[in-house]
Amino acid sequence: MIFPLEELIEYEGNMYEITAAASRRSYQLSMLKDPDIEDNEGKVVSLAARQVFTSEIEFHLED
Repeated sequence: MIFPLEELIEYEGNMYEITAAASRRSYQLSMLKDPDIEDNEGKVVSLAARQVFTSEIEFHLED
């Protein structure tokens, strides 16, 4: 899967929150040089988005 378009279309939550979570997760993955990046053809943002949309990771915004 390159980018989780189906999950994006069906998502009913706050789009700002999920975008911020995917952006932050992308940064974390690239800084950690996560080996899953290679399995995803080097596409960090799509890997992060998939992790967020499939609830592989959990997120919350701090006040």
